[in-house]
Amino acid sequence: QVRPVESGGGLVQAGGSLSLSCTSSGRPFSQYGLGWFRQTQGKAREFVATITWNSSSKTYADSVKGRFTISRDNARGSVVLQMNDLKPEDTAVYYCAAGNGPSYSINSEQDVGYWGQGTQVTVSS
Repeated sequence: QVRPVESGGGLVQAGGSLSLSCTSSGRPFSQYGLGWFRQTQGKAREFVATITWNSSSKTYADSVKGRFTISRDNARGSVVLQMNDLKPEDTAVYYCAAGNGPSYSINSEQDVGYWGQGTQVTVSS
């Protein structure tokens, strides 16, 4: 079973950068579509970015386009969300997600089969 585990969250000033990383503590997810979602207290979880298993397609939320970059290294079994020019409204718990099965892409939360525990990102103004 795939078990996403996030790392790299923390506190940063507005305009700064952070890099989130995710690996699987269980079965490798090199054949899975992967993504990042985020959630702030009292609000629904929202999509941030996704990447297909072979990196052929990447999708971003409008709110992060041009600032965030998703990438993956299947040899290392990792996916990275590079976040630049961070804004206070980016403050949230960020979740790594894997698709429902091998080769499944993530187009929405309904396509997620496995969730990480989340990592806090706080952007101060």
